[in-house]
Amino acid sequence: MFQASPKFMSFEEFVEWYPDRAGRYELYRGAIAEMLPTGDHEEVTAFTTGELFLEVRRLQLPYIIPRTYLVKPPGEDSGYQPDILVLDRGALQDEPRWKKSSTIEHGKSIKLVVEVVSTNWNTDYGNKVTDYERMSIPEYWIVDFKGLGAKRYIGSPKQPTISVYQWMEGEYQVQQFRGKDRVISDTFPELALTAEQIFAAGV
Repeated sequence: MFQASPKFMSFEEFVEWYPDRAGRYELYRGAIAEMLPTGDHEEVTAFTTGELFLEVRRLQLPYIIPRTYLVKPPGEDSGYQPDILVLDRGALQDEPRWKKSSTIEHGKSIKLVVEVVSTNWNTDYGNKVTDYERMSIPEYWIVDFKGLGAKRYIGSPKQPTISVYQWMEGEYQVQQFRGKDRVISDTFPELALTAEQIFAAGV
């Protein structure tokens, strides 16, 4: 859930403004949006983050899952804070804004983005799919644990769904997982996690 501000702001202005504010915000085409996640949203996010962290540690992968960050699409006054961001530690040396403002501009620095759906589902399925695809981010999960997305995205009847977008030949291809389906991830090919295990964290 989010509340948007009518004031237009450039990305540079947003980065300067943000440290003085408590709370969590994103910038959508120059409009500030305050993110107001629910408890069950946070439980799903925490569970999924924990499982991914355990996989990173188990396999000793050169990845980090930071707590505070922004993802900036090219040429846009936008800055996103995905619910989970898995970064390639070695690529961060090429990120000009990382040290100063924890901002990622290059898709090659990102291994996986996860958005856990709340009432602003249209942004997760709309702008973010387009922007993450333009950045060539290799993998993007939309965890729709309440089945809130439109039928054109998750089918009919609507039901809890995880949509995994894989970047292939310049565009995203999507595969969906429900119930006892094991979530298939190119970033974490050995991940033994089902859709219902993730959904259950928010019950």
